[in-house]
Amino acid sequence: MGHLANTLQSLRDFPSTLRAFLDDTPAEAFDWRPVSWEGIPSEMLTIRQQICHVRDIEIDGYIQRFESLLHEDDPFLPSIDGYELVESRRYDQTDIGTALDAFDRGRSHTMKLLDAITPSDLARSGTFEGYGPVTVQSVIHFLCSHDQQHLAGIQWLLGMQATAATVR
Repeated sequence: MGHLANTLQSLRDFPSTLRAFLDDTPAEAFDWRPVSWEGIPSEMLTIRQQICHVRDIEIDGYIQRFESLLHEDDPFLPSIDGYELVESRRYDQTDIGTALDAFDRGRSHTMKLLDAITPSDLARSGTFEGYGPVTVQSVIHFLCSHDQQHLAGIQWLLGMQATAATVR
């Protein structure tokens, strides 16, 4: 498991990393939308929506996926339509602090699951909708990638907003 140490640490640190970025972000940036979403490295979501998205994908997606992989034989891991959640869960009316707190709790649960796995658990497999065959180890990497994708999306939005503010 030593080969996963940095990835697991990145997962463990991500809630505080996310909070640190948001501490420096003015509240008016949370709902800002660019004229064009071309080039965004994540889904086309505002910062507030990105935070709600990582919360929901953690709780309803990755926790469930890890539990299924660890306790079932060859489970099917459904994908989640993130854009559908924006409307159904009213992301635009969600308090960011509340969403971050829920994400923290979800990530803590994920880390308890991952801290308990054994080297043989890493090879447990299933089928992830949209990805195909996966293992616990590959899903760990996909979750880390998901974190980085949304941090990049937030940074992209802040960059686009800074450009829009200076070009006026």
